[in-house]
Amino acid sequence: MCRWLAYSGSPILLAELLYKPEHSLIDQSMHARLGVGTTNGDGFGVGWYTPDGPAEPTLFRGIGPAWGDENLHELAHSVRSGLFLAHIRASTGTPVQQTNCHPFRHGRWLWLHNGRIRGYTHLKRSLVMAVDPELFPDISGSTDSELMFYLALTYGLERDPVGAVQRMVGCVEAAGRRHGIDNPMQMTVATTDGERLYAFRYSSERNSRSLYCSTAVDTLRCMYPENQALQRVSDQTRIVVSEPLGGLVGAWQPVAESSYEMVKPGVDVAGPFEPALC
Repeated sequence: MCRWLAYSGSPILLAELLYKPEHSLIDQSMHARLGVGTTNGDGFGVGWYTPDGPAEPTLFRGIGPAWGDENLHELAHSVRSGLFLAHIRASTGTPVQQTNCHPFRHGRWLWLHNGRIRGYTHLKRSLVMAVDPELFPDISGSTDSELMFYLALTYGLERDPVGAVQRMVGCVEAAGRRHGIDNPMQMTVATTDGERLYAFRYSSERNSRSLYCSTAVDTLRCMYPENQALQRVSDQTRIVVSEPLGGLVGAWQPVAESSYEMVKPGVDVAGPFEPALC
């Protein structure tokens, strides 16, 4: 499956997380420790926001392995952002093509996913028909991940992100029941509008893929007063990752099963996650 990270906080170079940590996202593209497989080489993508940039986030996606892409290396060492998402892909069956690489974008919203819809080939037609007809033309790829995004948009992601994702999952699970497919949903998801960052961890069998959130920066400063990196970022800085970026003891907290977290400057919210009727 895939690996991803989401960052919200003081503006930093993308390379600070993509390349520099001991177990950076680029390292995970070759040597994932907590995923189904160790290699995630079926494409990559980064989406970021800048205060004085365009209204919509900028995307950079490629179909090759992240570890060998020189353009990604150049970009990551020159682009600075206070909110960005990054993803390395391991395909679960759909083609390796740019339109299937995460993150996906609609307006100001970005979306990425690790996991799968079990029995997707059997459920796809039913799920596609549930997408708002006005949104359907914007679907450009063939992945279950992008379809999940457009279902969430259909159910009100822009107005009520948590409720919309709950209804999206409810729609998938209802389709699974109609087609005799047990436990159809496996997901960790990050989505953002450039101000609020949401992370979700859920699976139908309640055995979800790994997900971690960084410990509060002020707590880490007390634990590691000599760490200069912690002095350069704000108290509001948070990182959500498929697996920890390094071995600093106490730096990473597992996100609870069947839960969500919302981060924006000065506010952290966590709560339970349950599917809802769509």
